[in-house]
Amino acid sequence: MRVLTITQINMFIKSLIEGDGRLNDIYAAGEISNFTDHYRSGHLYFSLKDEKSVLKAVMFHSAARRLRFQPRDGMRVIVRGRVSVYEPSGQYQFYVEEMQPDGLGALSLAFVQLKEKLTKEGLFNAEYKKPIPRFPERVGIITSPTGAAVRDMLQILGRRWPAAALVFCPVLVQGDGAPAQLTAAVQAMNRLRCADVILIGRGGGSAEDLAAFNDETLARAIFASEIPVISAVGHETDFTICDFVADLRAPTPSAAAELAVPDRGEIAAQVDTLVHRIQNALQSGMDSRRQTLDAVSASAVLRDPAVLVNPRRMQLDQAVRALKVAEERLWMHERERLSTLCAQLDGMSPLKVMARGYAALSDMGGHPVRSVRDVEKGAGVRAHLADGTLLLRVEAAQEERGKYGEEKTEL
Repeated sequence: MRVLTITQINMFIKSLIEGDGRLNDIYAAGEISNFTDHYRSGHLYFSLKDEKSVLKAVMFHSAARRLRFQPRDGMRVIVRGRVSVYEPSGQYQFYVEEMQPDGLGALSLAFVQLKEKLTKEGLFNAEYKKPIPRFPERVGIITSPTGAAVRDMLQILGRRWPAAALVFCPVLVQGDGAPAQLTAAVQAMNRLRCADVILIGRGGGSAEDLAAFNDETLARAIFASEIPVISAVGHETDFTICDFVADLRAPTPSAAAELAVPDRGEIAAQVDTLVHRIQNALQSGMDSRRQTLDAVSASAVLRDPAVLVNPRRMQLDQAVRALKVAEERLWMHERERLSTLCAQLDGMSPLKVMARGYAALSDMGGHPVRSVRDVEKGAGVRAHLADGTLLLRVEAAQEERGKYGEEKTEL
């Protein structure tokens, strides 16, 4: 009896499976489950299942890096590869070399997935779109140097706005190296600030031909560009990720050139229109002022200034006469008022009272003596009369206590 090791058994089974040519290069269809993406190694581990069975599968980094889309659980795919045994665990599994979506092309699926991702991040939002300059001095062009697109753009730009300098950056627009060259060109133009607007694109082609413009790195470079970007990829019915993230999408490269610069013919026509409007406005203003001047020149005042002066002179004479009359009336009124006041003042004058035999007394200091109590016996007083002053000495004083015969007291 021969005893085999587990390793020998697994190796034998592996040799049987790998020796069967029917399992070396086969296609299989199934649904992805238990998907695991090992980021460091780049290997993809998952299971393929149908309604009744499950098969372990692995896709190594060398094959996975060629994928145009991101596999995920629940996705139905068609894979090509071989069946073999992983000896350490004794499991047989499908080693995938190629993978494509079942029912939807890989490029189409990759486009949908990336569009959904960038939409969620807001890279397509209108508030991030930069305005295209009205009169750019420098126009950057990123496209293939050999395609019809660059010839069309150069011709249209030169015809429409020859004042703009053209900065051309030739790149690949399809193939494995195209996305990296397109991205580097956008970044270089921003770093060097060598353009006021950037045109990026190519002529039409198949989905595979336009795939470079669906690259995520390129989309993020366009979004980060400080220079406005006009996308012009393919024909009018073609749409790429580059179209959605750019500041402006043109249906064709020729249309992009027309959107990037103004038409000098249209600008010249606008300038001519403005010049004519200005000339008409000036002529109309001059005609209006000439009519006004003619009307003023024909007026009676300029023919005979006396027409204007005589009425004003009459008005002045009338005003002077009115002022004189008012002055006389005011003078008479004030003179009468002054006479009345003088008469009243004269009637109240102490001199009138003195003339009737009365005197006004004051002490030697000139202060009026209003009461017998204001002086003392032997004091000197002055008696002011109508015709002079008497100097008197008080010998005695009597104070009256009442007005109707009351008792009088001698001081």
